[in-house]
Amino acid sequence: MKVILSGCNGKMGRVLVKLITQEKDIEIIAGIDINANKFKNPFPVYKNACECKEKADVIIDFSHHSALLEILKYSLDTKTPLVVATTGLSGEDLKNLTEASKQIPIFQTGNMSLGVNVLTDLAKKAATSLKDFDIEIIEKHHNEKVDAPSGTAYLIANSINEAFQNEKEFIYGRYGRSEKRKNKEIGIHAIRGGSIVGEHTVIFAGPDEIIEIKHTALSKDIFALGAIKAAKFLKSKQNGFYNMNDMLK
Repeated sequence: MKVILSGCNGKMGRVLVKLITQEKDIEIIAGIDINANKFKNPFPVYKNACECKEKADVIIDFSHHSALLEILKYSLDTKTPLVVATTGLSGEDLKNLTEASKQIPIFQTGNMSLGVNVLTDLAKKAATSLKDFDIEIIEKHHNEKVDAPSGTAYLIANSINEAFQNEKEFIYGRYGRSEKRKNKEIGIHAIRGGSIVGEHTVIFAGPDEIIEIKHTALSKDIFALGAIKAAKFLKSKQNGFYNMNDMLK
């Protein structure tokens, strides 16, 4: 399987390059990165997607959310399936992806980790049984992560909110708030420091008891391996919008 890797010279891009070279049935034929000459790669790297001449079976995008429109346009123009692993996407970005999925297969998730998606499913199931409990989400990442809260925190929060028919309100931190917590809130808190790869904890706090569901990432490899699995999954799919739940069925 031939892959174009967007964000090939970024931190996650380098992990993907390393892991894909260890795979027997997949290869990177081209890269796209704003810092095209930062590393010496065994494949051509273009600064802009429109410059890419190679034809791939799938594009994996692990770049920056600001580059999404350009990557999406290239995917549509070339009718190439697209795996979006980039976080920090806006509501408008997701709307554009959904619309584009009518013409090409698109896979998008806030986190490529198998464990995180199991946590998300468990949290949603817990929410259906603990409807009167207060729910708080704490996410921790390294000090160079630019988006906050994380895409994974949104993934978890949105999944939990589905159990409440999307009636819950997201509250980001509590600085400056001079009122007690409301039942309809889901608190989301971001911590940035050191070299934390990623840690997400969902807290269900009820009268005299607390339940915590937690996932800790020990390396970036888990996200890259998930993206590779998603690319293989997407290659044979028809036009449509897919996520980790579709792949794990």
